[in-house]
Amino acid sequence: MTGAENRMWYYLRSRRLGGYKFVRQQAIDHYIVDFVCREKKLIVEVDGGQHIDAAEYDEHRTNVLEARGYQVLRVWNHDVFQNTPGIMEKILALLETEPHISTLIPSPSPKTGEGSSSVQAFNIRA
Repeated sequence: MTGAENRMWYYLRSRRLGGYKFVRQQAIDHYIVDFVCREKKLIVEVDGGQHIDAAEYDEHRTNVLEARGYQVLRVWNHDVFQNTPGIMEKILALLETEPHISTLIPSPSPKTGEGSSSVQAFNIRA
């Protein structure tokens, strides 16, 4: 796992977030997802800069996972380190609501290229 994934796992493991059980590095269809709460069918993907050049692949992957009934939340590595409480708040809100939509939390530093996507975006503030 990357440093950002390790940080996320610290907060998601052992039912630390709202009592919801997450598992990491799980196979769904023919993809390995970073984190998933199977009970609520929520996948959390932690994306680094390599995903800027893989937007089409990521969109297809998200579509396949959504077709299986999962909701996919993508967060940037940078945001995991800069806004962990806000990200946890967003994940908990998604766990506690029913509508499933694809989401991407854009990075606040567009100069790195992260955060630009055609996927619906949500800003999180701590």
